[in-house]
Amino acid sequence: MGQLIGRWIRGATLAPLALLTAGMAFAQEDDVATRLAALEEAVGGSASAYVDNSYLFLIGGLIVMFMAAGFCMLEAGLVRSKNAAMQSMKNVTLFSVAGLMFWITGYNLAYPGDATLFNGLLPTNFGPWSGGDLSVESDGGYAPASDWFFQMVFVATAASIVSGTVAERVKIWPFLIFTAVLTAFIYPVVASWEWGGGYLDSVWSFSDFAGSTLVHSTGGWAALTGAIIIGARSGKYSGKTVNPMPGSNIPLAALGTFILWFGWFGFNGASQLAAGTAADINSVSQIFANTNMAAVGGVLAAMVTTAVLYKGKLDATLIFNGAIGGLVSITAEPLAPSMGMSVLIGAVGGVLVVVSVPLLDKFKIDDVVGAIPAHLICGIWGTMIVPLTNSGASYAGQAVGVALTGVFVVIISSIIWFALKFTIGVRPSEEDEEMGLDRAELGLEAYPEFSNR
Repeated sequence: MGQLIGRWIRGATLAPLALLTAGMAFAQEDDVATRLAALEEAVGGSASAYVDNSYLFLIGGLIVMFMAAGFCMLEAGLVRSKNAAMQSMKNVTLFSVAGLMFWITGYNLAYPGDATLFNGLLPTNFGPWSGGDLSVESDGGYAPASDWFFQMVFVATAASIVSGTVAERVKIWPFLIFTAVLTAFIYPVVASWEWGGGYLDSVWSFSDFAGSTLVHSTGGWAALTGAIIIGARSGKYSGKTVNPMPGSNIPLAALGTFILWFGWFGFNGASQLAAGTAADINSVSQIFANTNMAAVGGVLAAMVTTAVLYKGKLDATLIFNGAIGGLVSITAEPLAPSMGMSVLIGAVGGVLVVVSVPLLDKFKIDDVVGAIPAHLICGIWGTMIVPLTNSGASYAGQAVGVALTGVFVVIISSIIWFALKFTIGVRPSEEDEEMGLDRAELGLEAYPEFSNR
C-alpha cells in the first residue's frame, strides 16, 4: 500500500514536467515545420532540393580542397630533395593566399552581375564578399556560402599549376605576390567571362563546364609566362643538351596523382551545380563515370606513347601526367560524351602530354613537374573538342575563348612577373639555388640525410 501511494505521489509530481516537455516538443515541431514550409516556399516547394544542392557544393568543395594535397605530394615528389620542404610549404601558403584574395575581391569579380564594362569584358564589382544571408529567402537554389566555398577551392587549383612549373628557382615572397594577383584578379576576370555571364558567355556561347580553360589553361598560361621570364634552373640546359634532374620521390608523386584523380570527381561532378532531382543525380553520376574513363584513357595512351618513343621504356612521371592530362581534357565537357568518347578524349590528352614535354625542352622552357603540357595543352584540347559532343557550342566560340584567355593571362602575368623581377627580384642567387631552397629560404630540410642530392 505504501509503495502504491509513493508511485501516485511521484506520478503527480512528474506529470506537470511531462506535460511541459511534451508542449515544448510540439512547439519545437511546429517551429521546424514553419521553417520547412518557409524554405519550401522560398525554393519553389522543394526544401530537399535546396539541401541537396548545398550539400553537393560543400562535399564537392571538400573533395576539391583535397586536390591541394595532391598537388603538394606530386610536386614534392617531382622536385629534388633539397627543394621538397620549400615546395610543400608553397602549396600550403598558396592555398591560404588564394582563399584570402578570393574573399577580398575575387568572388565578386567572378560573379559581378551587371557591374561590368565593355560588354562584359571587365567586371567592376570590387570589394569583399559580404557573406550569405542566412534567411531562407536569400537564395532560390542553395546556401550562398556553399557556393562561395566551392568556387574558392577552384582558384587555388590555378595557383598550384604555377607553383609546380616554376619550382626550384623562385623565392617564396615574389611567388606569393604573384599568387595574390592571380587569385584576386586574373582568374576571377577570366571566370566572369563564362561562369559570371560575361563576354564569352553572352556573345560567343562559349562552353567550359568545369574549367579546362577557365581554371587549367589560365594556370597554364600564367605558368608558361613565368617559366619563360624567370628562366630555367641552373644547369638544366647546356647548349642543345638537356640535363635530366630527376624527382626525389616517385612514390610520393604517385600518391599525389591518385589524390588528384580522386579530387577530380568533386571538381567535375559538383560542377553540375544541382543535385535536387533524379535528372541531376543521373548527370552527376555520368560525369563521375566519364571523368574516370578519361583518366584511364590518358594513362594507357601515355604508356603506349612512351613505349613507342623511348624504345620500350616507360616513364612513370609522364604516365602520371597522362592521367592528369586526361582529366583536364574531359573537364570542359564531362557530361555529354559517351564513355567510349571519354576514353578517346582522355587518350588524346595523354599523348599530348608525352609529346609536349620534349617540345618544351627544345625551346628551353623548364617545366619542373610537366604542368604546362597537362594543364595548358590539354586544357586547350579539351575546350576545342567540346562541340563534337555538345551541339550548343561552336568551334569559333571555343577558339575565341581559348585565344582571349591566353592573351589576357599572358599580358597581365608578364607585367607582374617583370615588375617583380626588376624590383624585389624573383630568383635566388646561384649559390642558394645550388644549395637548395629548403636551406636557403626555410633553414629546414625535408630529407636531411639526402640534402645534397
